[in-house]
Formats: sequence, C-alpha cells, structure tokens
Amino acid sequence: MNPKHFKYKDGLILESGYRLEDITIAYHTYGEYNPQKNNVIWVCHALTANSDVFDWWAGLFGQEDFFNPREHFIVCANILGSCYGSTGPLSENPNTGKLFYHEFPQLTVRDLVAAHELLRIELGIDKIHTLIGSSLGGMQALEWAYNLNEHLEHLVFLASNAQHSAWGIAFNESQRMAISVDSTWKESNKNAGLEGMKTARSIALLSYRNYQTYQDTQSETEPDKQDDFKASSYQNYQGLKLANRFNAYSYWQLSKIMDGHNIGRGRISSKNALSQIEVKTLVIGVESDLLFPIAEQKFIAQNIPGAQYAEIRSLYGHDGFLLEQKQLTKVIQSFYK
Repeated sequence: MNPKHFKYKDGLILESGYRLEDITIAYHTYGEYNPQKNNVIWVCHALTANSDVFDWWAGLFGQEDFFNPREHFIVCANILGSCYGSTGPLSENPNTGKLFYHEFPQLTVRDLVAAHELLRIELGIDKIHTLIGSSLGGMQALEWAYNLNEHLEHLVFLASNAQHSAWGIAFNESQRMAISVDSTWKESNKNAGLEGMKTARSIALLSYRNYQTYQDTQSETEPDKQDDFKASSYQNYQGLKLANRFNAYSYWQLSKIMDGHNIGRGRISSKNALSQIEVKTLVIGVESDLLFPIAEQKFIAQNIPGAQYAEIRSLYGHDGFLLEQKQLTKVIQSFYK
C-alpha cells in the first residue's frame, strides 16, 4: 500500500527559527472516518519506521487485529527528517534547487508534532480517539497530547520517557561517532556514511535487546567453535538490513531529535508539563527494557492526572513493544473497559 502525500506550501517555522519551505508529509490511512467522527486512531512511529503501520506493527494493527479498519480510521504519518516520503535530508532544498544532505536543518520533537498538526487539520479531524506511540513515537505522542487536550480522548504511551536520558544520549552519540568515522560521511550523496551506519545499528541493537535476549537466541551449540559466531553474524546482518532501506543523514537527524526531547522544556519542569495533560492515559513499560527503563514510564504515569500504568514481560527488551502484540492488546483492551 503506497502512502498518500500532503504538500504544505506555506512553510513550517521550526523551533530553531528556520523556515522549512514546501514541506511534504507522507501518510497512510486505513478505514473510514465515521459519521460520529469518534473513531480516529493516530499512530506516531519510532526512529526508522514508516507510515505503513500495518507493516511494522502487525498483530496490533491489521485487518483482524485490535486496531482494524472495520472499526477505526487509522492514521500514521512519516515524520519530517525521515526517508519514507516526508521532507528530509534527501529532499530538494527550494532555496538552492539542490538536495539538502548535510544542510538539512536540525529538528525537534515539537517540529515533528507541528507537522502532525498540519495534517490533522488538513484531514478535517477535530478529535482523535486514541493517540499511540512508542520510543521516538512516544516522545511525539506525549508532546502532542500536551497541546491537543480537548482534541484528544485517549493517550497510549509505550516504552519512552519525558526527557531523554543521559544513557540514551550516550548510545545515540556512540552511533553518530560510528557514522562520522566513515570516510564517505562528509560527501553529499545518498550512500554517504552507510558503512558507519551499519556499525551504528549494531550499537543500537544492543540497547534494544539485553543480555538474556542474546543468550537465548544467539548462543552457540558447538562448544569448540572459535569464529563465525551466531551473535557476530546477527549484528552484521542487522546493520546491512538497515543500510539497505535507510540513509545515514536521516539516522543522524532523528537520533539528534531524540536527544533533545524534554516535555518540560520552557514549562517549569517535566512534572509540571505532565500535570497539564488532561486526557485518559495508559502508560506501558517493558520490564526488560534497558534503553527506556520502566522507572521512566512510572514517572510519567505518576504525574499525568489519573494515568494508568501497565507492564509487559518480554525477552526482547525495548523491542518488546513491537513484538508482544498479544500482551499489548490485552492491556489496551482493559484500559478502554
């Protein structure tokens, strides 16, 4: 299913003050907006995902899943800075007629949310029944919920935080260091930095999983083996897999966006900002998540008035939010009830 494209000619003023001209937002919709206008499910995607949520969150979103197009009007927009159809580093800069590459302006989570808001208005959506997001998508959902309030009924927030941690920033910086030592990174072409990004993805995967994940899935059965280990092949495979579908410019940009996330910036504190979110909220943590430990989700649940907290168990750490669809379905069903 190909995405639709919304072109906004008036330009978007970013938090930095930079005017991003002629933006394009790629998005998918599934189902129909009902006459009561109360069935919108809006998904905010994570770092390297796209707007086709039926592809990457199958089991929770799909024809026969909990969020399905028979009952819901499901919307997912590709974020600015990405490489799946929305304006990003490989887009043409209207001011120069050349591709942006390294000249693409630095974005923030609030800039991503501003683009979502433009699309919401374009689609004529007055109220979102449920806004759901995890990881970088959770950062977007939280920031947008702060602004939406009367236009939003439910927030489902997974495996993310109110302010990105020093731990998370350190992982992201290590990945950018890997990209920057790639001798091609300073070039202006779509393949620049790809070898570095393979290493960056390998580093990232260590934060997405955990010790037990690798013990259970990548341990060797041959005790005398000295090379070509399963874990080594797995890391290389995951790096190559991302390099075949993504670009280093977007990876760099989006990791920077994560680092700058802080719901409390300019709002006294994170606690104060969270206290202003007046929608029914479900916060979900993954008990084995190393990148976004459950203490971060508990903090959010404790500070959004009336928020509920749920926890899922998973061998797969942070990636549990993508893989434990049955558990997620159960806790979201209970939240609605």
